[in-house]
Amino acid sequence: MLAIRMNYVCRRLFLKIGQPRWCTLNDPKKRPMSTTDEVIFHSSGDKGVIILNRPKALNALNLSMIRRIFPTLKEWEKEKSMVIIKGTGEKAFCSGGDVRAVTEAGKKGGSLCQEFFREEYMLNNLIGTYQIPYIAFIHGITMGGGVGLSVHGQYRVATERTLFAMPETAIGLFPDVGGSYFLPRLGGKLGLYLALTGHRLKGIDVLRAGIATHYAESSSVHQLEKDLLDAKNPVQDVPQILKKYTNKFDNGQPFSLAQNMSKINQCFSAPSVEEILVQLEKEGTPWAKDTLTTLKKMSPTSIKVTLKQLEEGSAKNLQECLAMEYRLTQRFCKDHDFYEGVRAVLIDRDNSPKWKPSALEEVTAAKVNSFFDPLPSDELEL
Repeated sequence: MLAIRMNYVCRRLFLKIGQPRWCTLNDPKKRPMSTTDEVIFHSSGDKGVIILNRPKALNALNLSMIRRIFPTLKEWEKEKSMVIIKGTGEKAFCSGGDVRAVTEAGKKGGSLCQEFFREEYMLNNLIGTYQIPYIAFIHGITMGGGVGLSVHGQYRVATERTLFAMPETAIGLFPDVGGSYFLPRLGGKLGLYLALTGHRLKGIDVLRAGIATHYAESSSVHQLEKDLLDAKNPVQDVPQILKKYTNKFDNGQPFSLAQNMSKINQCFSAPSVEEILVQLEKEGTPWAKDTLTTLKKMSPTSIKVTLKQLEEGSAKNLQECLAMEYRLTQRFCKDHDFYEGVRAVLIDRDNSPKWKPSALEEVTAAKVNSFFDPLPSDELEL
């Protein structure tokens, strides 16, 4: 509890004076590291390695982890020549953010909704503007918050075990952590399709979609890491090392969605969610029917907000997208569907959320637009 309070005091100081003044509790040089830490920091010469270390929680990201990673990355940007980030275990890089804790705090009137998203997005922005090579090994489950820890970095290495998804519309939220920036910039309407449906991509597909920049088999990741840590000049050597491994293991397997991309581009180019559903009904193929079924399970509010979010994000830079998304989080934290979605999917696990409103036509343009309105105070400024 003392650590939490001290971190809060430091955070408020940061917000007031605009420059980080992190407590020694968050300084990896001034506190002991152990394998029980939620994040492990390791130096190898002039290179740094960050290990997400919550394997039982699939390395899900919480606020205390964010508060340790951010100052370390700031420090390493000045001191190191390269940073690698990876997850403990074979199951997950990072399965997402700890939204269950956010909703539980929200019910009690706590401030975690503000603190978690604000500081997570600050971390996302730091990764997106990092001045030295940043390499994420997205081995295993990489969803939500785990995407934010990786996709904005310079290099993302997928393996055959990578499982990517942005499943937020199923829990009454929206694809955040900069989703409004990177998703519209994928080929055609692929990003919107992934955002609305939460469709999962596996293995080489993560590279084909443009989410990963490189690929390696999981059996070679240890050697790849060693080669990277042995690099004499990371700026010059890292691209060549990653390219070598990708060329070795990329067998030319086509993108699993390739045969449906023309349909995705056609159907998801419709100007509204209702018209997307009409296009899918007209398409009538097994893929279209499955997609229609999936969309009808999602929060109507979430998918309408997500459509507008990606439209807005396509013309914004990363900082503008994260500021917009912070507004959205604060509105969703006061809305019914986020709490109901987390209950249905993560707490009770009955997978039967009762959305309010329950029908698309009941989600008015005025309601959607209200999520994007400026906040009365405490906007996110990057």
